[in-house]
Amino acid sequence: MANSYLLPLFLSLIVISSVSANFQRDVEITWGDGRGQITNNGELLTLSLDKSSGSGFQSKNEYLFGKIDMQMKLVPGNSAGTVTTLYLKSPGTTWDEIDFEFLGNLSGDPYTLHTNVYTQGKGDKEQQFKLWFDPTADFHTYTILWNPQRIIFTVDRTPIREFKNMESIGTLFPKNRPMRMYSSLWNADDWATRGGLVKTDWSKAPFTASYRGFNQEACVWSNGKSSCPDVTKQGTTGSWLSQELDSTAQERMRWVQKNYMIYNYCTDSKRFPQGLPKECLAA
Repeated sequence: MANSYLLPLFLSLIVISSVSANFQRDVEITWGDGRGQITNNGELLTLSLDKSSGSGFQSKNEYLFGKIDMQMKLVPGNSAGTVTTLYLKSPGTTWDEIDFEFLGNLSGDPYTLHTNVYTQGKGDKEQQFKLWFDPTADFHTYTILWNPQRIIFTVDRTPIREFKNMESIGTLFPKNRPMRMYSSLWNADDWATRGGLVKTDWSKAPFTASYRGFNQEACVWSNGKSSCPDVTKQGTTGSWLSQELDSTAQERMRWVQKNYMIYNYCTDSKRFPQGLPKECLAA
């Protein structure tokens, strides 16, 4: 009985994940007045930024839980003041959101990778990292895995952050609002690089970020229904819907956090003088 119950889920995952990535089919460029381009028969997408405007795109599908992979090559050279994003977000004033933000820097200085989780419009759960490679020299894979138990941020299959569902102790967790995948390239030189001290050098424009290999293994939300069963009530051993970090993955994440994490809200006692958030104490 359990196997037949899970069959629709596995079929939906096969349908979504077995089709090769095609940006023309899977996303729409939503702003930028021509600065976003899809080429190579839908296999490559580029976003550009100049002094007039940035650009962005979004997935055609909405998801209520999913594993989203994107290969990205970030703006090379002097990228100070620019922000390239990859995130999931629901609409509305009390939105849910799961963020990758790549904050540019001067030539030779590393990008800052900023992560955050919002639930019902409330965030303040930032962790920031420097990467252990040059993200502008080639494509690298960035993954958001979102299931009912946890959110895992992964870079080239190496987990860098896990945000667990701790609703049992009063911590909000995004699980009720379908989200789309979004990406954008925009100017934020009032804060992005060294707190806004370093401004965008527009003589280097246009700035360009490149994308390929978009993969969506997900519960697609359409017409008020999910393509998956009620995942909050039924276990799904072996799939991303129940994935957790094994001991090897936890060790790799600890390595990243020890060597490359530059900010963790859970250790910022000055920011939370009344006491650190509950999930920080329970971790």
